[in-house]
Amino acid sequence: MRALIVDGANVVGSRPDGWWRDRAGAAGRLWVRLAAADLPHEEVVVVLEGAARKGVPAGREGRVLTIHAPGSGDDAIVEAARTRAGDGWDVTVVTADRGLQGRVEAVDATVVRPSWLLDRL
Repeated sequence: MRALIVDGANVVGSRPDGWWRDRAGAAGRLWVRLAAADLPHEEVVVVLEGAARKGVPAGREGRVLTIHAPGSGDDAIVEAARTRAGDGWDVTVVTADRGLQGRVEAVDATVVRPSWLLDRL
């Protein structure tokens, strides 16, 4: 099984399209694109934090699972990666955050940059 874990804040923030004026709306638009995308993953997990959480309810819809980070989004991403990798899943995390990259690689996840994902949406 393959899981794609998306650092919502990092992906949204990777393109200067005015997302900072409406973080919840930007998160919602990303979610819609993820739900419609033809990605080779059985599960897509999008982690949202702060004001972005208002843009998408937490929970599962189809193969997309939305997690509202209660604190650090990075901690929630690492936990999601650790859990799935521990269950034998092939885990890919989408982020450009170097600190987060090292943390998820330590739990056997692969990292791709936001441009990789945005090119596929």
